[in-house]
Amino acid sequence: MIVKCVNSSINELPKYATPDSSGVDLKADFKYGVNKDFLFNSEFTDYLVINPGGRALIPTNIFTEIPSGYEVQIRSRSGLALKQGVFVANGIGTIDADFRNSWGVILMNQGDKPFIIQQGDRIAQAVLVKVEKIEWEEVLSLNDTKRGLGGYGSTGKN
Repeated sequence: MIVKCVNSSINELPKYATPDSSGVDLKADFKYGVNKDFLFNSEFTDYLVINPGGRALIPTNIFTEIPSGYEVQIRSRSGLALKQGVFVANGIGTIDADFRNSWGVILMNQGDKPFIIQQGDRIAQAVLVKVEKIEWEEVLSLNDTKRGLGGYGSTGKN
């Protein structure tokens, strides 16, 4: 699937680490700098620190034209999550097909020490996903199941 891209970053375009990788690695790009309010500014910096419990919008300086009917999902890198406690803050980020601004990755540090992101560090992965649209059918009742109206945790501990 072809995705048109403008790469205004210092880094090369994202690529797959192995032939069977599902996602491409996204890299931090501080070409235009960052500030404490998570917004881009005009001063260059080559690193950013996220303190424990903190979060920041990490720029990639990649702009795309994703085909209609698709989205790009931004996901945590498992190594950062396990080793550093650093996650994509909103679980999975979404880049919609009609989004034309620079991609940013919201990272959150749930670890116990400051996390330093350097220029060009791999910060997340991006996966292209087909999107199915919901067609609502409003009804008066739903079919019953064994679980029924059981709520969160109603299926047991195991």
